[in-house]
Amino acid sequence: MKFDFSPILKWFGYTRRERRASLILIILIFAVFSVRFLVPERPIIIEEIPVEPVKNTGNSVGQISPPAKKVSGHSSVQRKKEIMVDINRCDTSELIRLPGIGPVLSQRIIKYRQLLGGYAVKEQLREVYGVKPETYEIIKERVIVDTSCIEKIEINSGDYKRLSRMPYFERNEVNSILKFRELEGRIRSIDDLVANKLIGEETAKKVKPYLSFK
Repeated sequence: MKFDFSPILKWFGYTRRERRASLILIILIFAVFSVRFLVPERPIIIEEIPVEPVKNTGNSVGQISPPAKKVSGHSSVQRKKEIMVDINRCDTSELIRLPGIGPVLSQRIIKYRQLLGGYAVKEQLREVYGVKPETYEIIKERVIVDTSCIEKIEINSGDYKRLSRMPYFERNEVNSILKFRELEGRIRSIDDLVANKLIGEETAKKVKPYLSFK
């Protein structure tokens, strides 16, 4: 007995061309599934995956750089040897080699040294016009003071011009010293100047290294 599919096909509304296309599609699907089950699956082995070498591009993103070598305290680039300057013997060319000291400041430092008769302590550099506190802090460890170079003032024989040249003396103090010397004679020590109220204690501390009482 032959089964008649025509009612079913008519029910789906297939034409002859559509039935032929459907049959081909069914055959292809069956063939694909047959191959999937007939051909055994081969597991992938990780070791067999080829690995391409990574090119070294220097700064590529994600690349791990080798650890940096630890730099020791002694660098291959040697520091310049720190310059030590004697501010009582140097000239402007030596002063300019100090950080923060230019041609103008170096000349002022020399002129103030001449006015004082020499530096007694390095802190006197702070009295030079234009030497800022931060500049002094930088150079203070690079300067030395030879106090044997100080030119002293003969307090018992110096005239008004010589005494008034000392920047720590006020004019009225110079006049008082000359008047006292005229009336009392010789000044024996710095204590005589303070005790007789010719100068104050603060001034006495500053001028003491510059006075001679011969």
